[in-house]
Amino acid sequence: MTDEIFAEAQRWRELPDDRNGTSELELSCRVKKIGEVVEARLGLLGSNPRKGTTHTVDNAVGKLADVVFTSLTAIASMGMDPRQAVAACAAKAAAYRAELAHQTPAGNQAGAA
Repeated sequence: MTDEIFAEAQRWRELPDDRNGTSELELSCRVKKIGEVVEARLGLLGSNPRKGTTHTVDNAVGKLADVVFTSLTAIASMGMDPRQAVAACAAKAAAYRAELAHQTPAGNQAGAA
């Protein structure tokens, strides 16, 4: 991610704070975007028989990107550095991936012919 993305997330953190305050309710409103991703994914799959297919891949990807950006803003709203949070998350994911790479896949027992 570029520095400009993090800088914009900081600017967005400040905008709602200036307008709406910094209550826990405000933070909750910022992270509600996750539900929109679920709705878009279900709409993409046509999982609701009453509604059918209501979203495109572009809609779902846009909602996911909203969640990423809104999450960066929420992290900043909690007084933390989004760069450090993302770096820690990536390091954790890399360590887990490396651990998985050393495991024997289920059903493939060592020495089985």
